[in-house]
Amino acid sequence: MQAWARRVAEGIVSPLARLGVDPNVVTVVGFLLNIVTAAVLATGHLSSGGVLLLISGLFDLLDGALARVSNSQSDFGAFLDSLLDRYSEATILLALIYVFTIRHHTADVLLVYLVAVGSILISYARARAESLGLEAKIGIAPRPERVLILGAGLLINGDTTAIALALLAILTHVTALQRLLHVWRQTRAKSADRGERQSRLKATEARKRRANP
Repeated sequence: MQAWARRVAEGIVSPLARLGVDPNVVTVVGFLLNIVTAAVLATGHLSSGGVLLLISGLFDLLDGALARVSNSQSDFGAFLDSLLDRYSEATILLALIYVFTIRHHTADVLLVYLVAVGSILISYARARAESLGLEAKIGIAPRPERVLILGAGLLINGDTTAIALALLAILTHVTALQRLLHVWRQTRAKSADRGERQSRLKATEARKRRANP
């Protein structure tokens, strides 16, 4: 599904690429739209906020697609995208905490908190793994899926919002654990390879000593 979404996004941004639009501009516009979405949610208009959240979520695909189509991918662009994604998610969740707090929906506030913690762990797991030279992009609920689930929940009514938050509270932590397991497997494989190389090196040195006593 993600591969299909990328192809669709690349088709959408092709005219922007021909016009020379900078992918970072799309990233910033998406972030600003998330701020507007959070403001709408904070006023209690959850359905309208759900629509805006789904629209702003498209920018998560469009900026990367534009960078690929225009062959303008950069380390700074990737960093800016990741940073503003974190700010966007934090702003949306803060708006929901505000709404549910003034409505005295304590259970929903707790669910949003669990989602926030899970989202932080997902991002941290990937960043920490990559700092160690490992890969940790896998998982059942990366950001696009989280936006889709939350946006759909907000779009319908309060009950579906609670269901979406409960689902995300589970899936975010499952994703973090999936990345933990994935990194553990990689480190285990690296340790095994290192041990095998050391064994071969020792065997080679032993043969040299026997050949040259």
